[in-house]
Amino acid sequence: MAQRETTPRAELHTHLGGAVDPVIMWTIAHRQGIRLPVKEYWEFEDMITMGPEKKNLGIDEMDKNYYHLTELIQSSPEAMEEAVHSVIGGGYRKCNLVLQELRFSPMKRNRTGERDLDFIILAALWGMRRAIMEYPQVNAGLIVALDRTFTPAQNLITVEKAIKYAPDGIVGVDVLGPDRDAFSMKEHAPLLARARKAGLGLTVHAGETGNLEELRYVVRHIRPERIGHGLAAARDPQLLKDIVKQGIVLELCPTSNLRNSVVKNVQELHTIIRTFLDNGVRITINTDGPEMYRTSVVKEEEFLLANGIMNEKETEQCTKWAFEAAFVTLKENGKNTKVPVNKKK
Repeated sequence: MAQRETTPRAELHTHLGGAVDPVIMWTIAHRQGIRLPVKEYWEFEDMITMGPEKKNLGIDEMDKNYYHLTELIQSSPEAMEEAVHSVIGGGYRKCNLVLQELRFSPMKRNRTGERDLDFIILAALWGMRRAIMEYPQVNAGLIVALDRTFTPAQNLITVEKAIKYAPDGIVGVDVLGPDRDAFSMKEHAPLLARARKAGLGLTVHAGETGNLEELRYVVRHIRPERIGHGLAAARDPQLLKDIVKQGIVLELCPTSNLRNSVVKNVQELHTIIRTFLDNGVRITINTDGPEMYRTSVVKEEEFLLANGIMNEKETEQCTKWAFEAAFVTLKENGKNTKVPVNKKK
């Protein structure tokens, strides 16, 4: 039997498209009659996961080669329920994730309008509810994502759905997707403000690909509670000060950043993370997609320690920051608390 993890952890940045066990994805695909590009399971697993030997040339390649297929397989209410349920339960069993925030784009799972968005979201929420009933130690919330490939009108629909289902477990709104010339963060600012007014948390993918101008706009005008990646901020001392002053937390995903070539190597990653920590920026450690990148929060911590990027005290601090920055509140013994006590088993 594998040693059980006893340190309570939280993960704030996980994409559903990269988080489901390939075995479950294989079964879902066949049950729905989806025609897969391969007939052999091991070829399929290799298609939707990335070991250390693989590397994308950028976010566009990752989106095209991996998420296109996983989002297709998850494009039904039945698939969404099973997918969300498996990720939350698996996170607890493997890493003692007692708090998880899982994100996805509903519009990338409705087969361009064939499926009803409400059913997709409700199925995801039911999968989450099933998981936290089975694992009462766990609390979870779902983040719905706008996408840079969609129009403001399409993304407005997603915001409205997020607000509608906030009482049921939608805890935040994100903006994700590869950079697109046609996309305007300024045009989407009113949509994000609307979500915030309704009580939803805001997290925005920005600065991952080096787009410093968009990141500056996000920090100074959107002012989200959290930013996905935010790597480009390490190049701008004033922006670092703004991030600290506003209390914005950065959601870092080390392995993902390396395999998607948004950082060149471990040394560059070391420089970026040390710049954040040395300037007082709060960061959290995440996977982006544990199954896709064959990692976990525990493995990410081990990687950072092994490469001298962080020490144990700093990884423990990141865990505390993750609980503090969560949009969902952890419940323990009937009381709300952000940072659970580490109870040795």
